[in-house]
Amino acid sequence: MGEKAIYKRIVLKISGEALQGGKFHGIDNSVLVAIAKQVKDVRDLNVEVAIVLGGGNIFRGGQNSNSQGLCMDRSVADYMGMLATVINGLALQNALESMDMPTRVMTAIEMERIAEPYIRRRAIRHLEKGRVVIFVAGTGNPYFTTDTAATLRAAEIHADAILKATKVDGVYSADPFKVKGAKRFTSLKYIDVLKKGLKVMDATAVSLCMDNKLPIVVFDLTKKGNIKRAVLGEKIGTIVH
Repeated sequence: MGEKAIYKRIVLKISGEALQGGKFHGIDNSVLVAIAKQVKDVRDLNVEVAIVLGGGNIFRGGQNSNSQGLCMDRSVADYMGMLATVINGLALQNALESMDMPTRVMTAIEMERIAEPYIRRRAIRHLEKGRVVIFVAGTGNPYFTTDTAATLRAAEIHADAILKATKVDGVYSADPFKVKGAKRFTSLKYIDVLKKGLKVMDATAVSLCMDNKLPIVVFDLTKKGNIKRAVLGEKIGTIVH
């Protein structure tokens, strides 16, 4: 009997930092190839895949607007961060298409020469036709994170789950790289994430997931095959529901 996915349509959220690989800045091509291979494995299960990328490997809006000696308006910084996600989206599109996967990049900020404008019905149609859809430029508005963008798009396209790919193997009670003995959770409720201030997604994103009953699966992207395992419902990382 073949493997069967528990989700038919997913939104995969990948941070910009994850694309750095071993670099301090920019994009590691080997990471793009590894992600593309994992996405291909998931598509082979007849799962519809949408992807939302962060831009922190190039420019992080919120942090740069508060940098010492740099008086940058938060809106300006956030728009710059949105443009960084477009760069990441085009890079990932290239990697996916090199493996014969049809893709579409859809942007919340119109730039018709390089990407389609985001239109909900068109995005759903692309997914139904088996194309991987990459959502870039966040929500198109400052003051909103790409986590919120991922949640918003997931709700709009009626995704079954958000898979949040990170550098750690789930959600911990504290930063596992800084706090020895930090506890890893296998399952959490939305309200517990909000009450405890756990670093899953920002509060706006978690609240939106709670309102729309969207499960969030947090797992380690660096472990080969983890995206497929998450789609198959294997117990990896942390599930927030």
